[in-house]
Amino acid sequence: MADDKSNAAEYWKANVRLIFGCLVVWAFVSYGCAILFRPLLAGIPVGGTDLGFWFAQQGSILTFIVLIFFYAWRMNALDKKYGLGE
Repeated sequence: MADDKSNAAEYWKANVRLIFGCLVVWAFVSYGCAILFRPLLAGIPVGGTDLGFWFAQQGSILTFIVLIFFYAWRMNALDKKYGLGE
């Protein structure tokens, strides 16, 4: 019983760490690159516009999609590690 609770606590801790890491990446790309660092990225051309605008329009969406697949992949690995696989 205590082993199950310990295993569940470790699983949940790993899950929360993964979620937090994904949120940090998402916030950095969405807010940092698109809003806060846009003046610094203005001189870098990408696709006919500057990099800051590109992050605001396309980069944050593409990053979010990549994060979804990354999260699913890592959660499958965590599920297998803790014996919760399908």
